[in-house]
Amino acid sequence: MATLVTGKGRAQQAALSRHARRVAVLIGMVALLLAAMLVGLMSGAISIPAREVWTSLLHASDSEARQIVWNLRLPRVLTGLLAGICLAVAGAFLQGVFRNPLADPGIIGVSSGGGLAAVVIMILFPEHIAYLPISAFLGALAAAAVVYALAWKDGASPLRLILAGVAVNSLLGAGMTALMILNSEKVQSVLPWMSGSLNGRSWPHFDTLLPYTVVGLLASAFLIKTANLLVLGDDAAKLLGGRVEAGRLLIILLSTFLAGAAISIVGMVGFVGLVVPHIVRLLVGNDYRIFLPVSAIGGGALVIAADTAARSWFDPIEFPVGILLALLGAPFFLYLLRRGIKR
Repeated sequence: MATLVTGKGRAQQAALSRHARRVAVLIGMVALLLAAMLVGLMSGAISIPAREVWTSLLHASDSEARQIVWNLRLPRVLTGLLAGICLAVAGAFLQGVFRNPLADPGIIGVSSGGGLAAVVIMILFPEHIAYLPISAFLGALAAAAVVYALAWKDGASPLRLILAGVAVNSLLGAGMTALMILNSEKVQSVLPWMSGSLNGRSWPHFDTLLPYTVVGLLASAFLIKTANLLVLGDDAAKLLGGRVEAGRLLIILLSTFLAGAAISIVGMVGFVGLVVPHIVRLLVGNDYRIFLPVSAIGGGALVIAADTAARSWFDPIEFPVGILLALLGAPFFLYLLRRGIKR
């Protein structure tokens, strides 16, 4: 009996310790996000002290600092925040559904689907550029549907989904390259978007992305329980009463929706959905009740920080944030791959 009581006490102590750690990580991630936003508002071709930034946000005036902060940097920072949230949440869901830390919207073809649709609009139908967001979403959705159809065989196993996604991603990437080669005179207008950039993003871009993000996050809240079941594996999820295939399909559709919305505004920004969820999982575990919100906050912080670095380190050149994230994310991806091989 004494042993049982002692074991129960240790379990309760471990649960409290785990809870305290998760709360600490959440608070730390929020602080990191706020710091990234502040530095993003301060940094640029013209440095603005934190006190002036705060004054510019709270008090309307005709000062130069107010114009820079309110009309140029704040919408850019907020747009990066929403894009990072969308990409990180999509990556967190996909890694759980596929039970694979290397899964993200770029690797399974979703980003390439949205990218190809957007390139078609920008090169072949530039007069319909207003339909770019919905086109990117539909392209990402079509790519996800093709991947799911190719992987289906009495169900869509995570392994077949990954393999089909890699193949579709390669095919769509080749399609984008071919389209740009055949229309080389129009490539210059597409390259900044292909590289992934927040340059020139303003309040209309933020207003466009905001409803997609809100709808996606609200839907995410209803799929947390499903995601927690799928992480356990198909057999365990079925034993616990989960509808595996329906749940997996809904999560893939939601991830496609979020990734397509982000891509349509900021272009082909990669590795956010790969790096952030993996790091967060190491800190807080697989429980989506805490894993998902922390990933969302971390994704926003990463995109804002990377964009600030891209436009500050290389001044006066506007270095695309997508390229900088690729330079940081590719080594991390190779590290994950190497670690998996060793295991």
